[in-house]
Amino acid sequence: MNKKKIYLFTRFERFWHWLQALLIFSLLLTGFEVHGTINLFGFHNAVKYHNFLGLTWIILFIFILFWVFTTGEWRQYIPTTKKLFEVIGYYSSGIFKGAPHPVQKSKESKHNPLQRLTYLGLTAILLTLQMVTGLLYWLYNDWAIWNLTFLDLRLLALIHLASAFAILTFIIVHLYMTTTGHTLTSLIVAMITGWEEVEEGEVADWEIQQKP
Repeated sequence: MNKKKIYLFTRFERFWHWLQALLIFSLLLTGFEVHGTINLFGFHNAVKYHNFLGLTWIILFIFILFWVFTTGEWRQYIPTTKKLFEVIGYYSSGIFKGAPHPVQKSKESKHNPLQRLTYLGLTAILLTLQMVTGLLYWLYNDWAIWNLTFLDLRLLALIHLASAFAILTFIIVHLYMTTTGHTLTSLIVAMITGWEEVEEGEVADWEIQQKP
């Protein structure tokens, strides 16, 4: 089947993707040092860097949400069950048999059904939970001012840590998934250049299925 390149990812989309990735990696690194797992910057510096990176991430996240809703990109994250089980079957067995991907990308449908569910859950639940717990932890000395003394600091820290490990797990799986394109590095290159190679013919089928 013939292939063609389409421009999928805008400049700002690629910018916030890589910047967010850098911030998350840095937060995990400094967070592990705060918990005493590693020793790179020293505890006090790690705390200082972690706080700064966390606040920067929240600001970036606000800009991302603003961009998503003002550009209409929020439609890319609407969950759907169309071809969901076909995609799950592809990644669990079909990919190892050389089967074609059941869903091809287009400008209107950048994410397959499994990605939509994953990214929506990641953004709406996991990342938000991590930011909120981190912000509350940072504001601990002001809890009395904000009438938040009913909160349990230890429980908050535990939730924040558990969310961090969940994000780390997602990153590991995500890194593996980046190797499942037409070539080992094609998906990474697409997120750098904005252009991705897709197979002709299957794009239209997916777009039709997305229409009401």
